[in-house]
Amino acid sequence: MPAHLLQEEEFSSASSTTTVGTVTSRVTKNGDAVMEKDLLSHEDLAAARGMVDDIFDETYREKEGPKPPMRYVWRNIILMSLLHLGAIFGLTLIPSAKIQTLAWAILCFVVSALGITAGSHRLWSHRSYKATLPLRIFLTIANSVAFQNDIYEWVRDHRVHHKFSETDADPHNAMRGFFFSHIGWLLVRKHPDVIEKGQKLDLSDIKADKVVMFQRKYYKPSVVLLCFTLPTVVPWYFWNESIVISFFIPAILRYTIGLNATWLVNSAAHMFGNRPYDQNINPRENPLVSLGALGEGFHNYHHTFPYDYSTSEFGWRFNLTTAFIDLMCLLGLASDRKKVSKEVILARKMRTGDGSHKSG
Repeated sequence: MPAHLLQEEEFSSASSTTTVGTVTSRVTKNGDAVMEKDLLSHEDLAAARGMVDDIFDETYREKEGPKPPMRYVWRNIILMSLLHLGAIFGLTLIPSAKIQTLAWAILCFVVSALGITAGSHRLWSHRSYKATLPLRIFLTIANSVAFQNDIYEWVRDHRVHHKFSETDADPHNAMRGFFFSHIGWLLVRKHPDVIEKGQKLDLSDIKADKVVMFQRKYYKPSVVLLCFTLPTVVPWYFWNESIVISFFIPAILRYTIGLNATWLVNSAAHMFGNRPYDQNINPRENPLVSLGALGEGFHNYHHTFPYDYSTSEFGWRFNLTTAFIDLMCLLGLASDRKKVSKEVILARKMRTGDGSHKSG
C-alpha cells in the first residue's frame, strides 16, 4: 500500500460502501457534493474496522537455530484418511443417486462455503463489511455446516496467517510445501510461534459477538446436527433416497470437497498464478481456485488489500461470495462494504506488481 490513502464514502438508502482511493468526493444525505482529503495510513484504515491484526507484520523475525521436531497428530491422520476414503466411495455412488439428492448436495456445498467465505473470512476475520443479526445467525449456521473449526478459532488462525504470512508463525506456511499448506498443517502439531502469536492477537471484537461465542460453546453438537445429520436425513426422509447414498454424497463427499476447496486457497493460490499487485509476496491470482472457493482465489489481491470485501477488483467474476454480499446489502441485511478504488489498485500494480496486468 502507498504510505497514505484517500478515502471516499458513498451512501445509499440500503447500504454504504467505503472506497479507498484518490477520489475525494462525498455525497451527503441532501445530495450535496462535499470535497474532502482525509489521509489514511494502512493502519488507520484497518483500525476503522476495529482491528489491525490482518496487516502483515514486517518486524517479525523467525527464531534462529534448529526447527522444532514435527509431531504427528495420529487421530487427525486417521480421521482425514477415512474421510477421503469415504468421499471416494461417495463418488462411485453418484450414478445411483437421485437428481434431487445431487441438487441437495450442491445446495449444502454452497451454503457451507458461504459460511466460510462470507462469514468466517470476509465478515469476521477481516471486518470488510457489516452484517445484521439475522445474517450473522445464518452465516453461523452455514459455518457449522462447513465444519472447519468454529468461527472464533478460524478467525484467530486466519489473522495469524495474514499477519505472519509464509513464516514459522503462519499456521499453513506455504514455504513448507504444497502438501503441508494444503492438509499437512492439520496433521501435525502447530509450530510454537503459531501458538505464541495467536495468543497475542486482539480478538475482543470476536469475543464481543454473542452469536460467535454461542456457536463456540455449542460447536460440537451443531456440527453433528448441521454438517452430517441434516444433510443425510433430508434426502432419506423427503424423497426416499437410500440412507447410504444420503450419507456418503450430501454429507461425506460434499464435506470433503468443501474442505479441499478451502485448502486450495492455502496451497495452490499461494504457489500457482501471477502476482499483478505485489510480486514481493507469495500469494497468487488463481481463477480456478476462485471457481471452487466461491471467489477466494484472487489471493495476490487479497493479501495486498485484505480489507476489501470483494477480495478482488473484478466484482462478481468467478466470485459468488461478492454477489451474495451485494444481495444482502440490497436486502438491507449487510452494509458498509470496504472497497479499494481503481486508482489505488492501478498505482499498486505499477509500483509493486509483476507487470502481468498489462497483458490483460
